[in-house]
Amino acid sequence: MTRFDVVVVGARCAGSPLAAMLARRGLSVCLVDRARFPSETPSTHIMQPSGTRVLDQLGVLEAVMAAGAVPLDRMTMVIDDAVRIEATVDPAISTHPSLCVRRVTLDALLVDAAAAAGADVRTGLRVTNIITEDGRVIGVDTAAGPIEGRLVVGADGRHSTIASLVGSREYHIASAGKMFAWAYFEHVRDREGHARLGRRGDLGFLAGPTDGDLYMAAIAIDMPKQAEFHANRDANFAAGLRAWPELADVIGDGRRVGPIRVLTNWHGYFREAAGPGWVLVGDAGHFKDPAPGQGISDAFRQAERLADSIEDGMGNSSPDDAMQRWGRWRDADAYEMHWFARDFGRAGASTPFNTRLMKDLGADPVATQRLFGVLNHDVRPSQVFTPGMIALAAARSLRDRPDRLIATAKEIVRAGRDNARRARQRGTAAPGKDSR
Repeated sequence: MTRFDVVVVGARCAGSPLAAMLARRGLSVCLVDRARFPSETPSTHIMQPSGTRVLDQLGVLEAVMAAGAVPLDRMTMVIDDAVRIEATVDPAISTHPSLCVRRVTLDALLVDAAAAAGADVRTGLRVTNIITEDGRVIGVDTAAGPIEGRLVVGADGRHSTIASLVGSREYHIASAGKMFAWAYFEHVRDREGHARLGRRGDLGFLAGPTDGDLYMAAIAIDMPKQAEFHANRDANFAAGLRAWPELADVIGDGRRVGPIRVLTNWHGYFREAAGPGWVLVGDAGHFKDPAPGQGISDAFRQAERLADSIEDGMGNSSPDDAMQRWGRWRDADAYEMHWFARDFGRAGASTPFNTRLMKDLGADPVATQRLFGVLNHDVRPSQVFTPGMIALAAARSLRDRPDRLIATAKEIVRAGRDNARRARQRGTAAPGKDSR
């Protein structure tokens, strides 16, 4: 039996890039996934420039573009009729585009890249257990027999088998605000690089051209309304799209292709990142509210950083210390965006305070560009939503809606308490309460 340097379980947006990077550095890597590719998985489809950069380094960007992906160089963000933010990507600042790519396309290309780099790729193979020796993970059991390695990486998503088997604890838990439903449309006239993000009432929206000459449109429905939505999914999805007339006009006479996909059972979390002989990457170790579309780029960025840490750690008798350091980096890197995403995707309609905050931001071209820097992980949310900006928006929101004075005041106080608590918990692995 061959013993590998690294066994990576999960071959999607975190596992395949990691396997390819490690194999290119001369490490022996076995990449295992229960799925056979191409195959689908829930996803926002959006890839930020920081993620596209890694895709380019992997040598996969050209193939993604050849599959029909459209560079997204313009974004519109709306909140009802009160806020409209338009932004165009400055090519002098961002050398790589944002993309909207179906996972059935992207993941298969990533698996191929891992195999081309020299990883031993074994798809259609389910991991059934971990193998331990003296309290340390030294491999995995599969339906086809054991696979041993100096390090086992769990890159197997939200329902991670590896995380469950090693007993990785969750903390900084955030409950789901909305469920997500999306579909693809053909014969949509507007296939220029224009992404749309919005809120109309209590519905959220994300849409843009995707690969295969298709257009992806998604709506976000408050969790308490999911049973009502599923009672007549087709009709309710169509009605949801019509609730944003601008998006409905873009889709026009486009014909839906395939079923309506949904993501309903989820919550945000961090999981303990590493232990003796194991480490988690991507959604296996951290999952945030999908509303701001961060998952794919985060997986790529984490894989890139983890590859460096594994290479460093393999030079020692044990990579465990390097994995612990990587885990601390992951938590620090993801913490602010975790709560930003939670607030971004919370249930209900936009409040007067939130609407005023975004309206003020949209009125400032510099702040608008910094917001897109937040989405690209170049800028921390706290660098955009400063105490001064929040205080000014709070005062203006109280003035804007005197009929909502008490409710808005309570929201402002609650937001202040949440931010203070999050600041105290930053850098800790203590279980965090949901921020409501």
